Amino acid sequence: MTDLPQASSGKSIPERKPEISDAVPPAPDILKARIEKYKSAAENLRDMLLADLIRFGEIPAPTFAEEQRIRFLANRFEEIGLDHISIDELGNGMGVITGSEGRRNLLVLTNADTLVKDIKDQTIEVRADRLVGPFVGDNSIALAALTTLPLLLERLKLRFKSNIILLATTRSLERGNLEGVKHFLANSERPIEAGLCLESVQLGRLNYHCMGLLRGDIHCRLPGNYNWAQYGTTGSIIPMSEVVNRISQIALPHRPLTTIILGMIKGGIAYNNIARETVLSFEARSESLDILSQIKQQITDIITEVGARSGVKITLDVIAQREPGGLDISHPLVRRATTVMAALGLQPTLYSTTSQLSALRDVKIPGLTIALTTGERRNELDEIDESVAIAPLALGLAQVVGILQAIDEGGIS
Repeated sequence: MTDLPQASSGKSIPERKPEISDAVPPAPDILKARIEKYKSAAENLRDMLLADLIRFGEIPAPTFAEEQRIRFLANRFEEIGLDHISIDELGNGMGVITGSEGRRNLLVLTNADTLVKDIKDQTIEVRADRLVGPFVGDNSIALAALTTLPLLLERLKLRFKSNIILLATTRSLERGNLEGVKHFLANSERPIEAGLCLESVQLGRLNYHCMGLLRGDIHCRLPGNYNWAQYGTTGSIIPMSEVVNRISQIALPHRPLTTIILGMIKGGIAYNNIARETVLSFEARSESLDILSQIKQQITDIITEVGARSGVKITLDVIAQREPGGLDISHPLVRRATTVMAALGLQPTLYSTTSQLSALRDVKIPGLTIALTTGERRNELDEIDESVAIAPLALGLAQVVGILQAIDEGGIS
């Protein structure tokens, strides 16, 4: 493969108003017949989808180290014959399915990075009805959907009027904080009319609104003058346990929806050694930015007080902050998606998300997040496996085509 061109950056994006369309949605029986045709064609591409899915899943792609996976994606885009294939400065991989008119651009995106860090064996096991492996559902299936979608449209002899931009983003998870997609949106020369974010699971989800988010690490460290010789010294774990207890007592409202997730705690090296440092990783989510600000202040007050009383140094490292917002349930984009899902026999599960949808919201691009199949995660101390179902994948792909067609025919107004 020849070297791919670098996507340009630093360009101003011309402001573009959504086109108003008076297109009439197809009758339910016509839509259902369409969708069944899409599903049947997707089933015929299952082996190709699974092959790409396994290849993506077995390429290590921790956040900030997604290059091999993006390179494989770009190679597949070139084999398929997409236009305008590029890898930009942050490593995002892009290809374009050129539309018959090309006046509008619809973005289909997913993240290329995974939470995998130290797992050396990323082999994906193919069973009769499912795939099993480390993070196979996050986000290998959605990446494989990007390489399968052009082939599916070709099989269907379906060409949209709009350009379809297929994008795999880097630096999405944890400390990546959506840097990849934010960079792409800030520097793209193609005005995006609407975005469709793909997740691997759970099929039936329809996210149109974003939760506000505060994600951080609380570090509890022993000072240099700590008295190691004193019998009964507690190290960093006991003060951190008090921090955990105090955070768990923060009063949270039921409306607006608000939660605090204490996701991970680690510290110490052995049974008989006082822990020098303990780290608590947490995430607060809320539909209210004011409540998130209050939670941040309460956590700051807690660590200040506990640190002062216990004689240890406790600090808050904020990794990510995002504002809540998004579409209303009555937005035409949401209505078109629910109509397509109904034609597939799917009951939409509506809830707010913290996914890449928030990056679209930040630049006022209407968007949705949907998923492709069902699955579950087993997350234990010594093993992280995901199990995803194979059969629903055709349904998931048909859903993507149906929603894109609905947007292409009706716009977002």
